[in-house]
Amino acid sequence: MPKSHSPPKSLENAFVVYSRLFTYVRRYWPALVIAIIASMVYSGIDAWFVHFLDALVNKGLVAKNHEFLRNAPVLVLVVFVMRGLASFLSNYNIASVSRSVIMTLRKDLFKHLQCLPAKFYDHSTSGQVLSVILYSVEQVANASADVLTTAVQSSFLVIGLLIVMFHISWKLSLLYFLIIPLITVVMRFTSLRVRRLSLSIQESMAALSNRAEENLVGYKVVRAFGGQAFEAEKFNKATRINRQREMKVVAARSWSVSSVQLIAAIALSVTLYVATLDIADSVLSPGGFVSLVAAMLALLKPMKDLTSMQNKLYRGIAGAQTVFELLDEKPEEDNGTLTLQRAKGKIEFSNVSFAYDHNKSVLKNINFTVEPGQVVALVGRSGSGKSTIVSLLPRFYSDFSGNILLDDVSIREYGLTDLRNQFSFVSQNVTLFNDTIANNIAYGRLDEVPEADIIFAAKAAHAFEFIEQLPLGLQTRIGENGVLLSGGQRQRIAIARAILKNAPILILDEATSALDTESERYIQSALEELIRHHTTLVIAHRLSTIEHADKIIVLDDAHIVEVGTHAELLALEGYYAKLYRMQFNDESSIEKCLE
Repeated sequence: MPKSHSPPKSLENAFVVYSRLFTYVRRYWPALVIAIIASMVYSGIDAWFVHFLDALVNKGLVAKNHEFLRNAPVLVLVVFVMRGLASFLSNYNIASVSRSVIMTLRKDLFKHLQCLPAKFYDHSTSGQVLSVILYSVEQVANASADVLTTAVQSSFLVIGLLIVMFHISWKLSLLYFLIIPLITVVMRFTSLRVRRLSLSIQESMAALSNRAEENLVGYKVVRAFGGQAFEAEKFNKATRINRQREMKVVAARSWSVSSVQLIAAIALSVTLYVATLDIADSVLSPGGFVSLVAAMLALLKPMKDLTSMQNKLYRGIAGAQTVFELLDEKPEEDNGTLTLQRAKGKIEFSNVSFAYDHNKSVLKNINFTVEPGQVVALVGRSGSGKSTIVSLLPRFYSDFSGNILLDDVSIREYGLTDLRNQFSFVSQNVTLFNDTIANNIAYGRLDEVPEADIIFAAKAAHAFEFIEQLPLGLQTRIGENGVLLSGGQRQRIAIARAILKNAPILILDEATSALDTESERYIQSALEELIRHHTTLVIAHRLSTIEHADKIIVLDDAHIVEVGTHAELLALEGYYAKLYRMQFNDESSIEKCLE
């Protein structure tokens, strides 16, 4: 799939896409076989009934065969009960196959998303990805089992009706075959147009989903800046584009169906005209004439269904193409073979350089060592590379040059799961889930954490005080991303999660930024107790919070410019000292304004 996740401009071979899609369909072959057989029975009964009209007219109405007339209603009732049963079995089983295919595709997509590298998410919006999972997969249902059974049902009905027609008058029936080349041309032209338009609909749905998702997530910013009308117009524009493209598909599909039916109607008219002139050298009985006309009229529906089915098929294939492009995205590399239960915590960067997508390097020749148990702070201006360094450690990005060692072994040698188990993260941008507080604290260990351990972690993070005040305590649901909690409460939940995980290496990205002064003192003491037994990397924005760090690494313009303790760096009178005095003066000015 392209990085932007908009549908590709070129159309893949439909047969290749459908063949791959059919590998999902055939997993549910028992239900598919039942649906196909039921569809054949259903079509066979419809064709039989048209043929039955011949006998009904000739024997019943013309010859006045009373025994036949007495038995005919019962026969018709029994046959149509069988038809109803066949219809139920066909519809139910095809729906079962279609929904199973959708379920399997969505499960495969979601599982695959868990393995995609960070760069995939850097270039994708959640709206685009959700469009594939929800809209495109739904379209795939139209190209899977139901198209197959529609093809079987309509094709068998066409064959059955043609047999009836040839049985009555093969010469008149031959006239119908003259329309097949015309119908083929119409269907071919329409199907290609529908598929091209369907790909553009995938793109418009992705844009529509993205507009809605952005507005839902950022509703506070939208309202605070009075952007409701602006956002509404953006969404309306995306909706209009989607409607226009949908209507083009409707127009193409309607034109196709109407054209096919018009061609068939012309053939029917010509056939009837020839039959009435009797130049076909065939004398039709009244029943034969009724059956022939009924068969020709009945042919219009399966022809319409086959035409609609092809349009539906190509629309579904367009959806399948975007689904498979996402499934074909390369997962993040996990070639490491070494296992690691618990690291000692030594970290070493050796000549590490890194750039996002071949742009300007954000890290250049980075070299430093963190000994087990040390607290190392990373400071510098925004964009200097602090967050990138901690993103490379768990191999969120693996295409860096140089080497990163954990316990004197390259992190590329470890399996990803074992490597990432060594880290706990607490960020200023807290991510919580729409679940209970207990499950958020115990995230990743939901089946094995005793409640006593969760309470211990909550108390250590000074979160249990407010948790006890909630109606359901630890079982209180906190809304999407913890929206029902304050910023400080959310951050304390995140800290409790890190405490509970008890990984050997802590990464703190301004972990107390959302806390008030009193809460910050509590959390700082809790973190200081936790830090004593862990290697800790701190991304610091307020330099006053890292004065006691064992080592401070100062970054600027992708390079390390200074390394030392707080006192050593101040004595250097260099870049760090300049940053520190600037912050100190700013904080003093703010305090004076508040007095």
